[in-house]
Amino acid sequence: MKEIVVSLRAEEAGPKISPDLYGHFAEHLGGCIYGGLWVGEDSEIPNVRGIRSDVVAALRELKIPNLRWPGGCFADEYHWMDGIGPLKDRPSIFNSHWGGVVENNHFGTHEFFELCEQLDCDAYVCGNVGSGTVLEMQQWVEYMTSPATSPMADLRRQNGREEPWRLTWFGVGNESWGCGGHMRPEYYSDLYRRYNTYVRTYGEHKIQRVACGPSDGDFNWTRVLMENSGRHMDALAFHSYTILNGTWPPSGSATEFGEIEYESLLREARKKEELIVKHSEIMDEFDPEKRVNLAMDEWGVWHPSEEGTNPGFLRQQNTMRDALVAAVHFEIFHRHCERVRLANIAQMVNVLQAMILTDGVDMALTPTYHVFRMNRVHQGAQRVSLAVGAEPEEAGATASAESSTVSVSLTNLDLGECRTFAIDGVDAKSATAEVLASASITEVNRPGQPPKVEPQPLAARLEGGRVMVELPPASFAVVSILV
Repeated sequence: MKEIVVSLRAEEAGPKISPDLYGHFAEHLGGCIYGGLWVGEDSEIPNVRGIRSDVVAALRELKIPNLRWPGGCFADEYHWMDGIGPLKDRPSIFNSHWGGVVENNHFGTHEFFELCEQLDCDAYVCGNVGSGTVLEMQQWVEYMTSPATSPMADLRRQNGREEPWRLTWFGVGNESWGCGGHMRPEYYSDLYRRYNTYVRTYGEHKIQRVACGPSDGDFNWTRVLMENSGRHMDALAFHSYTILNGTWPPSGSATEFGEIEYESLLREARKKEELIVKHSEIMDEFDPEKRVNLAMDEWGVWHPSEEGTNPGFLRQQNTMRDALVAAVHFEIFHRHCERVRLANIAQMVNVLQAMILTDGVDMALTPTYHVFRMNRVHQGAQRVSLAVGAEPEEAGATASAESSTVSVSLTNLDLGECRTFAIDGVDAKSATAEVLASASITEVNRPGQPPKVEPQPLAARLEGGRVMVELPPASFAVVSILV
């Protein structure tokens, strides 16, 4: 069995890993909001003020730092006043982006902040630049955050909320280069400056403004935005999905694939590092202090929709292959956490690389959910530098330290062979570990059925000053070392 040495360099104190790298995204798309998060107070599914309790309980285990809403492409056709007031009085809307369905607007601003309170996470709201006005955006921010006596704050009080909410992040438009208006960077950068002027901080808590950044390798967009508007933003949003063979539209299958497709998807995931490096280099020219965050607020695997479902709902299954894609992303995020301090997986429930899949009263935790849960030990911890004695396509690792514990996440990317990992560089007193693996790389967890992929305890032993663990093929593990 091949041995892979992971050498920790604990003396090289790195920056803190922002908890916001583990953020989530909930768009009005398919079954993410309706049926996934919101069922209404009259539902037979147990809920608290309309939000389903089983999903919230599972998500709270992830220590979710922030939640982005209402989109996505949906954000630039969403008019927030349609989603306030008594439910019976809210107008229905046609979701032209996703599935052509009619929504009753029962999940709006108040319900979103209720969800954030139940999850104990920060709110990240994305505003409408594509089809909305400056006034509409200004009034929404006032409605959400103003403690004063003013028209919008008073309207909020009339609708049952006396105190303003805490709004941490606000996105000024979404994908303005595409579904958000098909704009040129020069035009959007000026438009951003105009709209951003009216995203005012009304209370003591400063709103972090997020500008629409590039898609994938559009480096010109980053350059134009940073040069023209960089000093007016707190973050630049970067979107990049992992797609088989890197070609659009998505091809292949989420659950039926072989070694070639497995290796292709992991290779596409690793390419995100080069994109982050190049965008960061451009940002460094205009912001050498790294004040502006490169926020990867849409990322994840995009497969063709599950057979028999509405293709506009983007429902897909989730295997260990997808879980390993998530693990690779976190390794990259941690390595670049000086600049990348916010990230949002797409999406939270029932859409794309979801944490949870629901089917009526039933739900299932996906393999990706377990990577997030196992990796929560890194949130807010100090990054520990390391070296891995293997090629990136073979294995990976990331580590952090907090108090007297060093946490090391490991990936064995070899599809056919077990690997022994030897962790050195720390004076270990004891170690424990758990591993996520599956009997077959294509196994999935389905609502209403016993889970086939979930973490198991992993033996960790001390040997010659090193911590030794053995990982099965295509697996992910977290080792906790007491020092």
